[in-house]
Parts: sequence; C-alpha cells; structure tokens
Amino acid sequence: MENFFFGGPACADGAAVRLTFPQLVHNEPVRPDWRDGASKGVPVKYDVKDLSLAGMGKGRIKWAANEMPVLAAVQKRFEQEKPLKGITLACCLHVTTETANLAITLKAGGASAFLCASNPLSTQDDVAACLVKEHGIPVFAVKGEDNETYYGHIRSVIEAGPQITMDDGADLVSTIHNDYGELCGKVIGGTEETTTGVIRLRAMAKDGALKYPVIAVNDAQTKHFFDNRYGTGQSTIDGILRATNVLLAGKVVVVAGYGWCGRGVAMRARGMGARVVITEINPVRALEAAMDGYEVMSMDEAAPEGDLFVTLTGDVAVIRRQHFEKMKDSAIVANSGHFNVELSIGDLAALAREKRAGVRAMVDEYVLADGRRIFLLGEGRLINLAAAEGHPAAVMDMSFALQALSAEYLAKSGGKLDRDVHPVPAQIDEWVAKLKLETMGIRIDALTSEQAEYLASWKAGT
Repeated sequence: MENFFFGGPACADGAAVRLTFPQLVHNEPVRPDWRDGASKGVPVKYDVKDLSLAGMGKGRIKWAANEMPVLAAVQKRFEQEKPLKGITLACCLHVTTETANLAITLKAGGASAFLCASNPLSTQDDVAACLVKEHGIPVFAVKGEDNETYYGHIRSVIEAGPQITMDDGADLVSTIHNDYGELCGKVIGGTEETTTGVIRLRAMAKDGALKYPVIAVNDAQTKHFFDNRYGTGQSTIDGILRATNVLLAGKVVVVAGYGWCGRGVAMRARGMGARVVITEINPVRALEAAMDGYEVMSMDEAAPEGDLFVTLTGDVAVIRRQHFEKMKDSAIVANSGHFNVELSIGDLAALAREKRAGVRAMVDEYVLADGRRIFLLGEGRLINLAAAEGHPAAVMDMSFALQALSAEYLAKSGGKLDRDVHPVPAQIDEWVAKLKLETMGIRIDALTSEQAEYLASWKAGT
C-alpha cells in the first residue's frame, strides 16, 4: 500500500492525516464487488417513484461500474478497511448510475449514506429504486419533483444527522446553515462537486457564515480538467440532440462562458461542424477563446446571430429580455449551468403571446408577439441531465473517486480543519490520475534521481 500524510495549515492543530492507496498493478483489472444481496430485506425509509423499476436500475448501475475502475479500487479498499465506519453522510447529488456506484462505495466503507437529488430533473428513477431495494440505501428523489418536494427531500437527509455532507450546488449546505444551524457543530466537514456550489461556499466563507470546512472537489485537477470539459462537453451536446434532433453542422452555436464547461461544449460543437461564438465577461478567457479560433462577441451582438444558445456560467440572467427580443425565429435556448437562473424564463414568458408546452419531450415553444418562436429546452435546467443521462461513467469515475477519498480524509481529520473552503489534497489528485492512466493501459516516465536533484536545486545554471 502507498501511504500519504496530509497536514500543514489546513489542519487547525497541524496534525497529520494518513490515507492508504492501493499500489498500481499492471494488467490487473479492478471490478466492484456486487454482493448486493447482503443488504436485501433491510427496512429503509425512502421516497422514490416505483420500487418495481429496481431491476432495470441494477443492470444500468452495473454497466456504469464497468467504466469506473478507479472508484472500484477505492471500493475494494474501503470494504477491507471500513474508514467511514460509524459516519453518517448526507449526499445531495444527481441520482444517476454513476452516483449509485459512489453511494455503494461509501456504504462499503462503513458509512450510513442518505441520498437526495441536487436537481428536480436529474434523477433516474430506476437507479433510485435499485439503491433502496438492492442496497438498502435511503434515497429521496423523484424525477420531476416540484420545489416543495425537492427541499422536503433535502430535509429528509439532513434529519439523519450527518457528520459529513456531500453536495452538488450547495443547496444541502445552505439549507443546513439556514434551517438546521444547531447541526453545524456536529458536522466534521463536507465536499462540493460543482463550480456553482464552490462559488456559493466561498461567498459564505468570505462573509464568515460557513460553519464547517468544505473540500472543493470541483477544483481538483482530475475533476475540472476532465469532468467539466469532457463530461459536460459531451453530455450537454447529447442532451440537446436527444431533445431536438437538430443538425449542428452549419448552425451558429452561442456558448455563454468559456470556463472548463464552456470550453468542452465549444470544442464538441465545433467538432460537429457548428460555427461557434463565445460570450464572456472575463477578458482573459475571452482572449483565450479568440486565440483558440472562436468568434467572441457580446451577447447583444450574438443574440440575432445564434441558432442555438447554451449557458454555462453559474450566474443569473445571462440571457434576458433584451436578448430574447433580438433572437431569430426558431432559436433554441438551453442551460448547462447548475441552476435554472441563467436563462431569464420570466422575461421570455412575458414576451410570449403563447406558450406551447411539450412540443417535444423537454421542449417548450414560446411564440412572441410578432410570431417568432423561441424553443426552451428542459425548463432551463441542466440539459445534460434533464434530457439525457449526464456525464459518461468513465469521467465520473475520477470525480467520484475524489469524493470518496475526500470523505475519508474528512473522517480522519477528526474535525480539525478550519471553517473554510479547502482544496483536495494533491496526493489524492495525483493518485486518481495515476490509476486512471493505469486502467487505460498508459505508462508514463518517472524522474531519475539526477533529474529530481536538478529540479530541487537552485545552483545549476547554463
């Protein structure tokens, strides 16, 4: 086993935290243990659409597991060491096949994991049913749930009394802080999966409102470089095509935001023959987009040009009344940011003389006063999960391995981290990257002793 020690300024008393990682072994595939019958018959409080869907969910969860060898390696060690024994986790995540494998891994580590959805449209009902019926994991999630039910489900996992929270968008953390303040002192720490959530948590920390430490899983290199770029890039296009079946070749696709998610969507759209326009508020990112060969303009300029608009910024009102007023007939608007606030749907509704809901699955048509039509996808929610299946399992493999290992790190920290937003320890990030390469059959070089000495010295010159 490889031993890594974590300490330094993140720990309030400087204490070190030790995690163990399996050695990388060539040509030794790692697969999850599917002894799921052990949990059958366990009474579980839950709220899912239909337990009879469990069989379908089981097959799909196993299919995803075949693409998640890094998480499988973590699960194998967790089963032996039980690093989360006695820990209750409240998880507010997209309830998908990939998340199911994470939940199974957390349980294998000894945790009592309670799962709710982080978006009303992102739940896969068969997966939710399988986790309850086959694995005894309490799930509170139904695809299409209304806002009241959504927050009711969040309260259900909070009332389990978590020591660790696992969030995607920070709705769980904010609800605890706003409505269950007395629980904050009992929480060791939390993790956050997505850009929007990290932004919210950093705002809380800046205001002195954050009452327990949170690890920004989103900011790990093996998360945002891959999940955000390749996962969001592919799954966003997948969701748009499933909803519309439009041909992207020859279309003008306007991508709002050139962060890692925006870059991924832009790259995939250009690869399918679209003319891609980038809108940005950050001059450095705008310059980068221009040097990457994209057209860059303001949204006011792009509005009459675009055939398809995709927002990926994490901010509100990115496309609003002044932009809808300029759009061409049959323009399509979609959002792939975490919340449905990036498109000002109220402005669109106010401009429309008529709304035709469900002209296709996940497509609503708004007819403006002059007869122009604007098509809104997925009610403005995450289109990759509203109309498709979210990120491919192979990329979520890294993200969810980070989640599981970060939860272990928090458990072993003993609540000694400062009340702030913390990075994923670099050793965890590097181990995930190493094992991912290994499972892909890729070997890389290692520094020779001479090279290591050269890099550590300042004396050598020209």
